[in-house]
Amino acid sequence: MTHAYSGRIALIADRSPHVRSHQRVPSLLTNLRERDQLDLDVYWIPTTEVGALDGFDGIWLLPGSPYESESGAIAAVRAARESGTPFLGTCGGFQHAMLEFARNVCGAAQVQHGENHPEAEDQLIVALECSLDGHEGPIQVQPGTLAAELLGVERSVERYHCSYGLDSGRLDLLREHGLVFSGFDDSGDVRIAELPSHPFFLATLFQPELAGDGSRPHPLIRGFARAAAARAAVRV
Repeated sequence: MTHAYSGRIALIADRSPHVRSHQRVPSLLTNLRERDQLDLDVYWIPTTEVGALDGFDGIWLLPGSPYESESGAIAAVRAARESGTPFLGTCGGFQHAMLEFARNVCGAAQVQHGENHPEAEDQLIVALECSLDGHEGPIQVQPGTLAAELLGVERSVERYHCSYGLDSGRLDLLREHGLVFSGFDDSGDVRIAELPSHPFFLATLFQPELAGDGSRPHPLIRGFARAAAARAAVRV
């Protein structure tokens, strides 16, 4: 079968054979090509080398926190948000998407990531009461959101590999500036965030790239890939 070129994707991560997410991505891309005919041209970019990203049709900030460069990770989020480039942030990508939005949109310039700056007084990303490293958990999906449209269910079980999440006391600040929280765990803690004013901006604390055995890309990853292909088609 012939596959049409579907666009350029920037994978922002300090690539490591010890990060399960990084190991899984190549097979996911192969299956997107075979199952969805999405032939994506992919570039791995370390956080220390993030520069101009305007030539990409999609930006995926992968797990791997603490990143070698927090500023590089945040710059990638900002580039996607401001340019309208489809964005997916998973695990550490979620955490740094929240930091970028709080600092550059909400004006909370001093907020910090508790893992990177444990001494900071103003922490937006804080240690979870119970680590989710290696765990699975249910997600309640909010109707009428992009996450609900892509997942097609009101409840999903997802895999995690993290110990930090969003401070629940800061949700209103982010909401007031346009961020929507579209998925929560059974305790009411945020697990998915999105930006409706953006063509495709989705961040998850869980790791959809770890779903199943990798033979069927997670609906959120498939949605991201399709959004990138749609942007590429317009740019041609």
